[in-house]
Amino acid sequence: MKKLFLLFAVASMTISMYSCRETTEESAEDTMEQMGEDVENGVEEAAEETEDAVEEAGEEIDEAGQEIEDEVENNDDM
Repeated sequence: MKKLFLLFAVASMTISMYSCRETTEESAEDTMEQMGEDVENGVEEAAEETEDAVEEAGEEIDEAGQEIEDEVENNDDM
């Protein structure tokens, strides 16, 4: 009876350790996937912000160029 109880206890521990390991692996995989998604979203957001800033800078450069051109044209008329 002792041997049977001991065998059952060892088998139960083995099964519980295996289940725990699978849960830990699944949890780690889920965490890594979530981190990957967070990084991807962060990169996309940064790219959009950079694109907006570049467009804005381009518009400001165009406006400054137009102002300079207007000044040069007005000075020629004098």
